[in-house]
Amino acid sequence: MKNSIIVFLFLLTSFSFAQEVDSTFVVIDSTIVDSAEVTFDKNSIQNASAIVAFYERLYQLEQTKTGKLNVVHIGDSHIQADLFTARMRNKMQDTFGNAGFGFTFPYSVAKTNNSAPIRFTASGDFQSVRNLYADRSKPVGLSGIALETATSDFSIQLEVKDPKYNFTSLKIITPQNTDLFDVSVSSKNTIIETKVPKRVTHKVKPGEVLGGIADKYNVSLKALKKANGLKSDMIRDGKTLTIPSKHTQPKFVTKTTFLPIDLNATLLSHDYFSDKTLDKITFIPNQNTNDFALNGLILENNSAGIIYSGIGVNGAKCADYNKFPLFFEQLPALQPDLIVISLGTNESFDKQSADQYFSQLDQMIASIKLKAPLASIVVTSPPPSVLHRKYTNTYITNYTVKIKENAHAMGYAVWDLFEVFGGNKNIFKNAAKGLMARDKVHYSKIGYEKQADLFFEAFLQSYELYKSTK
Repeated sequence: MKNSIIVFLFLLTSFSFAQEVDSTFVVIDSTIVDSAEVTFDKNSIQNASAIVAFYERLYQLEQTKTGKLNVVHIGDSHIQADLFTARMRNKMQDTFGNAGFGFTFPYSVAKTNNSAPIRFTASGDFQSVRNLYADRSKPVGLSGIALETATSDFSIQLEVKDPKYNFTSLKIITPQNTDLFDVSVSSKNTIIETKVPKRVTHKVKPGEVLGGIADKYNVSLKALKKANGLKSDMIRDGKTLTIPSKHTQPKFVTKTTFLPIDLNATLLSHDYFSDKTLDKITFIPNQNTNDFALNGLILENNSAGIIYSGIGVNGAKCADYNKFPLFFEQLPALQPDLIVISLGTNESFDKQSADQYFSQLDQMIASIKLKAPLASIVVTSPPPSVLHRKYTNTYITNYTVKIKENAHAMGYAVWDLFEVFGGNKNIFKNAAKGLMARDKVHYSKIGYEKQADLFFEAFLQSYELYKSTK
């Protein structure tokens, strides 16, 4: 009987759709009990009623084995590293189906860290700036990074390194959805023959002098010295000299021409759909354009399941995303069903108060709801960290309290990563276990993967509880 009471209590307090209950008191065996005295598992999704719309869509996906659901995880360097999100992507897709990699961006071309499964290479001259440094005139959109070039002689190659993320659908996101890029899945090589001066060399033997070498090759001493950058007639044995020559020799140059394909213009992106699965594609300039900017790419396949997109910017804060309306205007291109927000670490380094932090988070959530009203939202508290390598980070403790206090009123769910990972008191224990980086702000690969494992465990437990009510 005791176990059944605990389950019933969890149903009542976690899901307001199951039965309306008072937020302060619950009833057990006709006895009023202060809910503050009841302790639940720390690793749980709190205020889960805020994301039941997503649970219902997920349930329908499981039942019908059709359709796609999009999860978008927004954050800072913890998310840009794509370690936490890669683990979540794998677990969600192993459980509910793999519908594609989702959002990606040529981070390496922007001179920052790239997601492992997708590789980008490029030719051409690109400039980039992150949202935390960019002024409002820059085209900072969905990636949180402005990537621009004014040259029309460039190419960006995308190659999928993990075959499970090969794609059949591509969406290109640009400022104001302008048609800036052509794409190519094939190319033609042309061999061009040119004439170049014939290269002749001479290795100086013992006893040879510079004038004699010039006479041997019928060139002037002055021309021989100029070709080798010599200031005097002295020359050492064994030196290799370049001999000026009027003769030419053929040189063969291979020129690659990319063959563009038609794109389908939609309200939010320019799309390409392939009949066959692709693992690489090339982006080239639209010849009718002079200035180019790219905000992001979306990769999908033909399968039903989950698309888990990570959008992270090293050093970013809520305020940095809020500076650029284009970020929120482009968010619907991802068709988000669930948005996870993981920010707060960098705010603490700026010593923002809990009210300052939450004011920006509130603004961010309001902007998301305006542009993606059907998306459910989960806010995660920041992970435990040390402030400036030596101070206890009380700021994120206060942020965590604020996040949880406002969850019900603002209609978002909460996953308390700060508490789940032991708070500030467990930082050095976590570091000793190899879960943290040396700065004790970032985490190791196994640390981020541990966070993802716990997040997925909490999510799955909450979702299974939802299914038990149907």
